Amino acid sequence: MRYVGIEQVEPGQFLGKTIFASNGTVLLSEGVQLTVYMINTLNRIGATMLYIKDAHFEDVEIPEVLSDETKRSVMKKMTETLETIKSGKQFDTRSVSMSVDQLLDDVTRNKEVLIQLSDIRTKDNEAYVHALNVCMMSTLIGINMNLNQTQLKELAIGALLHDVGKVEKLVDDESSDPKRHHTWRGFELLKQKQELNLLIAHVALQHHEAPDGGGFPRKLVGDQIHLYAKIVTVANMFDNLLYDVSAGGKRMLPHEACEHMMALAGTKLDRDVLIHFLRTVSVYPTGSSVRLSTKETGVVVGQHRGLPGRPVVRVVRQIEDQIQVKEVDLAKYTTVFVEGVLA
Repeated sequence: MRYVGIEQVEPGQFLGKTIFASNGTVLLSEGVQLTVYMINTLNRIGATMLYIKDAHFEDVEIPEVLSDETKRSVMKKMTETLETIKSGKQFDTRSVSMSVDQLLDDVTRNKEVLIQLSDIRTKDNEAYVHALNVCMMSTLIGINMNLNQTQLKELAIGALLHDVGKVEKLVDDESSDPKRHHTWRGFELLKQKQELNLLIAHVALQHHEAPDGGGFPRKLVGDQIHLYAKIVTVANMFDNLLYDVSAGGKRMLPHEACEHMMALAGTKLDRDVLIHFLRTVSVYPTGSSVRLSTKETGVVVGQHRGLPGRPVVRVVRQIEDQIQVKEVDLAKYTTVFVEGVLA
């Protein structure tokens, strides 16, 4: 399986990973043979990257923290929750809690898997995939920081609902009034839910604050920001750097995003949280094409949890009528490194 840009996909190739709609239903199933119409439709609805099957990489499996069943369930509940809020009704916190329990089970079981944000995004599902990813990453960070089960659940619910204020009609993030920022609106929505710990509402309120006091909406400093919010801030930024171009920015690759975030340690991001995050993330995701310092190109086929920047790369070359395949484990070949990622 390889991870390629939509412009590189050709009719007749087979889809490597299922694509979900915002409500958790399947748009295209893994294994379907792609047609010109399918590729054009995916392009039109905003998909930029796809996993495709490749004979040279049939054995390459993309490690997943969350099962497809959990993804479907959580996205379905998020769709129902946000639609309920939009209609002005009270949303059911029990269904959100049950979805989070399912997610926590998956994350706890797969806590050794490196984070790889591999779900295919469309304009329709991007907000829901974002919430799901921020929740999953925040929970993994929390596990690495030795939070207990109660804390992990509070953190996960807060992370899943961190942007809930964006559905409010009164939201205006450009306004000088902090109470119109989506963080404040989210806080107002969640604090009304007496069955939820107030700390969950504070995740929505504080996830755009920064240790140096330059954040929003209250310009809190250092330890005035709760740990849950500090964790969600890191997860939220990573996902946005990889996928959110709404502010006119350029999408970053995972290794670029990690470098960018390291430069913000202690100012915009909490240093301790960032260190734990960097231990859980795949810098060069499995399935991505890379160029090595030897000038060879290949596909990442394996990872080392303790050495996320030193993956296993499979190089396939055709010499005359022969196909030569070799694997370069960068943990063993210490003088070889990834020189670039091929989009």
